[in-house]
Amino acid sequence: MNIQTRERQAIRFRGRSFMAFVLEPTMPVEQWFKDLTAWLERSPGFFAGKPVILDVSASCEAKRDLVVLVGTLEKMGIRIMGVDGAKPDWLIGPGLPPAISGGRNASVVEVPGAAEGSAASELPAIPAMAPVVETGRRGGSLLVEHPVRSGQSIHAEGDVTILGSVASGAEIVAGGSIHIYGALRGRAIAGATGNPRARIFARRFEAELVAIDGLYRAAEDLDPKIRGKAVQVWLQDDKIETAVLS
Repeated sequence: MNIQTRERQAIRFRGRSFMAFVLEPTMPVEQWFKDLTAWLERSPGFFAGKPVILDVSASCEAKRDLVVLVGTLEKMGIRIMGVDGAKPDWLIGPGLPPAISGGRNASVVEVPGAAEGSAASELPAIPAMAPVVETGRRGGSLLVEHPVRSGQSIHAEGDVTILGSVASGAEIVAGGSIHIYGALRGRAIAGATGNPRARIFARRFEAELVAIDGLYRAAEDLDPKIRGKAVQVWLQDDKIETAVLS
């Protein structure tokens, strides 16, 4: 019997940067949770399926504080994938996320309706897994030729062009501008890596949330007169502006 041997291929590991939310609880933590809960009532499911890092450098003095934070956030539907600012021995035990550090900070996210500084988040790029359907090349644009379904995410460091529609519960995150040739019913986050000149264009505007360079506006905060129309969104004087395209 002839036995043929094949040269085994080496296992390959590659690094890839994705965007993640960083939650930074502040003292008193009870008030921070109240503010976060109030905001989530306005934007339910915002963190669903999103990679979230917990920075406890300003809110935890002992391991028990960390356990309470992680447990409470998970009950709120926010699953923590990593912890920054904790002592190594705090993360020993079942159910606790791993330590993570570093990352490149992007703009601070303004959380609508929350007290100043209470529930702010950041969008750093970190080497981690994320619920991403497609990712653009570093610094390049991305063309998506199919509709984006509910629960899907599209991430790119450059511009993103969607030839179809973006369903409710879907998300587009771009370092540059976002162009949607169908209906925008989900979330569109442009300029996510710190680009205040980025814009959002949608042929039919029915967005759940839009953001540019870290400034967010939920649907209820936008002019209802633009709903269902062709719209552009841009940033001016640290304010989200919208206009109907003629």
